[in-house]
Amino acid sequence: MRLILLGAPGAGKGTQSKEITKRYGIPQISTGDILRAAIASGSELGTKVKEIVESGRLVPDDLVIALVDERLKQPDCRQGFLLDGFPRTVAQAEALHQLTDIDFVIDIDVPDAEIIERLTGRRMHMPSGRIYHIKYQPPKVPGVDDVTGEPLIQRPDDSEETVRKRLSVYHEQTRPLRDFYSHYKTRSNEKAPQYVKLNGTSSPGNISDTIFSLLDQARKSHS
Repeated sequence: MRLILLGAPGAGKGTQSKEITKRYGIPQISTGDILRAAIASGSELGTKVKEIVESGRLVPDDLVIALVDERLKQPDCRQGFLLDGFPRTVAQAEALHQLTDIDFVIDIDVPDAEIIERLTGRRMHMPSGRIYHIKYQPPKVPGVDDVTGEPLIQRPDDSEETVRKRLSVYHEQTRPLRDFYSHYKTRSNEKAPQYVKLNGTSSPGNISDTIFSLLDQARKSHS
């Protein structure tokens, strides 16, 4: 079971990734994790990545793809994997399909206005990492942590200006993957992934149930 999870920042990919990997026993693979692991390994590839990251540059596609290829060859990926945050661009997607077949692309669709409300409403108690939301999961007393009574903060990443910038980058670079996968054209003997777009404004539990139903049905048909 080889999966790609698509969606804007704040669409709920992290929540669904945890549920999918737990249920099916496949590893979640993100480019951030791969880059950190490469740097920690001290390999030739990792040294290159470290130099690029420390200089503040973006890691080029060919290097990211080489690292993904290396990761997909690890033993824990034999029964499948879940790619979260990769591919980010159509160029990366085309390169990925030279490496492996993908079974499903699950796209969690949430309107921008909902994303902005979700992310800008988050508040955090920094010492413990506890997260609240002023609308969906408010603290008992506005602005303070339930346990310690200490003040909550809004992370810089969750400011409206930053969220809008992140959404702009997503629409420019990653949203085109929706068209790429919904109109996917197979090449030679390549297997076309099944593209599924889900309503991300539903509850996390409902979204999980829909994903599980889809994947369980696919497993039965192949068994």
